[in-house]
Amino acid sequence: MNLLKQIEQEQIEKLTAGKEIPDFGPGDTVIVNVKVVEGERSRLQAYEGVCIARSGGGINQSFTVRKISYGEGVERVFPLYAPMVDSIKVVRRGKVRRAKLYYLRGLRGKKARISEKQEGGAESGAKAAE
Repeated sequence: MNLLKQIEQEQIEKLTAGKEIPDFGPGDTVIVNVKVVEGERSRLQAYEGVCIARSGGGINQSFTVRKISYGEGVERVFPLYAPMVDSIKVVRRGKVRRAKLYYLRGLRGKKARISEKQEGGAESGAKAAE
């Protein structure tokens, strides 16, 4: 491993100390708890939506979350290792066939739904056949 990757890995470990970042991808519905500072006080604000993209690599990774708020589509880009991101929780896993789901911007209502990925492997298929 070269020196830059080693330094980057150390920084990632330092930033994620005490935080658990789950394995998630495009199509997954996530809840991102964001630290919001208002004056002297800070609080946590939950932002729930569909992850439509992940981009970058290493310490520069970011992900885009899209939600519908009062009938209007809202997208927000979060750096994965930012201190303002308190926690990430995966609510449901989506079954998608591409890495960037920008086509969801043009869809409304039921057409914008993403089907849920079925959990389990060969064992669950064998049990269903019995």
